[in-house]
Amino acid sequence: MTSPVRAIWDAPAAFPAPPRRVWRDWALVAAIPALALLEAWLRPDVPWRWLWAIVLAGLAPTLLWRRHRPLTMLAAAFAIGTAVSLVLGGDPQLFTTAYFLILVYAVFRWGSGRAMLAGGALVAIGTLLTFVASTPTPGDVVGGIAVAVTTGTLGLALRWRARSRARELDRVRLLEREQLARDLHDTVAHHVSAIAIQAQAGATVAESDPDATAEVLRTIEGEASRTLREMRAMVGVLRTSEAADLAPTPGFAALRELERTDAPAVAVRITGDVDSVPPAVSAAVFRLAQEAVTNARRHAPGATRVDVEVAIDDAGVRVRVHDDGEAAASVGDGYGLTGMRERAALLGGTCDAGPDSDGGWTVAASLPRKRWTA
Repeated sequence: MTSPVRAIWDAPAAFPAPPRRVWRDWALVAAIPALALLEAWLRPDVPWRWLWAIVLAGLAPTLLWRRHRPLTMLAAAFAIGTAVSLVLGGDPQLFTTAYFLILVYAVFRWGSGRAMLAGGALVAIGTLLTFVASTPTPGDVVGGIAVAVTTGTLGLALRWRARSRARELDRVRLLEREQLARDLHDTVAHHVSAIAIQAQAGATVAESDPDATAEVLRTIEGEASRTLREMRAMVGVLRTSEAADLAPTPGFAALRELERTDAPAVAVRITGDVDSVPPAVSAAVFRLAQEAVTNARRHAPGATRVDVEVAIDDAGVRVRVHDDGEAAASVGDGYGLTGMRERAALLGGTCDAGPDSDGGWTVAASLPRKRWTA
């Protein structure tokens, strides 16, 4: 076989799978016999009209299985129709026979590659046999071929369209999963890290300073409450479309919540016009800074200070998070750094992380304005 034919021959059945039998199928099965009998009654000039009406009425149930057994139904209909044509010495002249085109369409829309090739061959053989039984005009030949080709082409077009749409939906689902993974990691990891650090501090001062222990417990309670609120907001967005419009989006205002006075202290500095930045970009900036601060608190032993600098200008937004801890302990990519790079890339920007020449660890992200204002 040639390569294109082999590709069609090995093609699987249509994806997504065909739908279940619906009410329209039963309506067709009921309508075709009625139309065939009505046409036979209205057209007394058609030879063998009542016999053809009975044959068409008997073949109508093939439509019920046309999606799951398209080639079998087409073969049965064409075999019976062609045999009757040869016996009677003429084509069926009832317009109701056009329902055969639904079976042809079903083969190319739902069948496998083998079914499509075999179905095309059946249509060609059936057409040639009817030409043998009668003498068609050139217009009949061209018209019959054109109708058959158009029907098959329509089935293929809708088949490829459905497959393309299914692939696009899969791609969107994958992007949503990645987005959810980033949001879960950034939100939960930040607050849980703070809880873990406070719990360690509380265990250290539990015996010597009860007041400090109480303050640590209050801090843990606050972090846990914020975690629950953000988790509920995320679940609400996933469960209801309306929640997406009502849920607050963290942005530049939320950056101030990252500031802390306990070790390592976190200082936030924002310069530029924050109102010129779209909410989606400001939310990305917040998540980038949040994750960088979380990494500094978790993976930078000896860090006493974390500086978060956000600069907004005509070129875009630049984010720089620097800690003064031990840089060597921070080396290595994880889900956090991967998520930050993905967030920046979605907005046409970049995100780099590594040891600073002056000591410590620096995360630097750049989100160019030209990519999110186009």
